[in-house]
Amino acid sequence: MTLKNQIQEDVKTAMRARDQKRLTALRLITSAIKQIEVDERIEVDDTIVLNVLGKMVKQRKESLDQYLKANREDLAAQEQYELDLLAPYLPEALSDEEVAALIKQAVADTGATSIRDMGTVMAKLKDQIQGRADMKAVSGAVRAQLGV
Repeated sequence: MTLKNQIQEDVKTAMRARDQKRLTALRLITSAIKQIEVDERIEVDDTIVLNVLGKMVKQRKESLDQYLKANREDLAAQEQYELDLLAPYLPEALSDEEVAALIKQAVADTGATSIRDMGTVMAKLKDQIQGRADMKAVSGAVRAQLGV
């Protein structure tokens, strides 16, 4: 079953259970997926759905940080709920050691020696790491690996 189908089934389950909070959050996901399909006139696959989910997770984390800084526990709780809801659809996160090993391998494979090669290294890593690690942290680690 594709991720899109799984999410649609979970929407139906939430509707049957009359779980309004879960249903609302799941509809946000389906809306984002549908928007991609309409805008680009394509049928999304799991890779595109993972990209959408990754963006949603990033947005939720940023919002959560802002709400906590502003002492808005009610809004922070909603963002945390949505993060927890998104988690099962994402692949298992990579450990720091696994990310470091992938970075080292990508640097070796591309023959990168300076910061000018960072784009090549990041392009190689993107498919392996997307949705499984914070790309901002990965970018910082690549930058450190390349000696900047």
